Amino acid sequence: MGDGALLLAFITVQRFAELLLARRNTQQLRAEGGLEFGRSHYPWMVALHTAWLAGLWWLGHARPVDPFLLAVFILLQAGRIWIIASLGRRWTTRILVLPRAPLVATGPYRWLRHPNYWIVALEIAVVPLALGLPLYAAAFTLLNACILYWRIRVENAALARAAELGAGAQTLANESQSL
Repeated sequence: MGDGALLLAFITVQRFAELLLARRNTQQLRAEGGLEFGRSHYPWMVALHTAWLAGLWWLGHARPVDPFLLAVFILLQAGRIWIIASLGRRWTTRILVLPRAPLVATGPYRWLRHPNYWIVALEIAVVPLALGLPLYAAAFTLLNACILYWRIRVENAALARAAELGAGAQTLANESQSL
């Protein structure tokens, strides 16, 4: 197995593990009254990430990995772990607002809004670049920017509305269906 395949195998296993963690956290948050926003864009986001990884397997599995960009990717993984640890049981791949819960303001959330999206955006560019696929990196970076534009607007609106309504009003539950 070549370097490209090893990198992609790591990413694939990591993403499946994250999906299991996200599913568990999503179920717990929903059981606690968490309200989901942005259901309409979620399948598009899943499709984008699936296509990104599948395409990398198709085009990059036999390619060598640039050592510098591999080091950048490893640093991004440290950021990913920090984000997941900072959010704890509130980390999920969906937009869920937990009524009456304050926003997380620890870890990278002290300094950045949406640090997870920064990490993901960088990974979507860095991994194909590490495999010598600059056009692939550019195309998926652009597609991801479109999805993130949509997602961040929905997430910001949900969080702002939750704060405005005290995060527990029935109105918020009704609005979760429309965003």
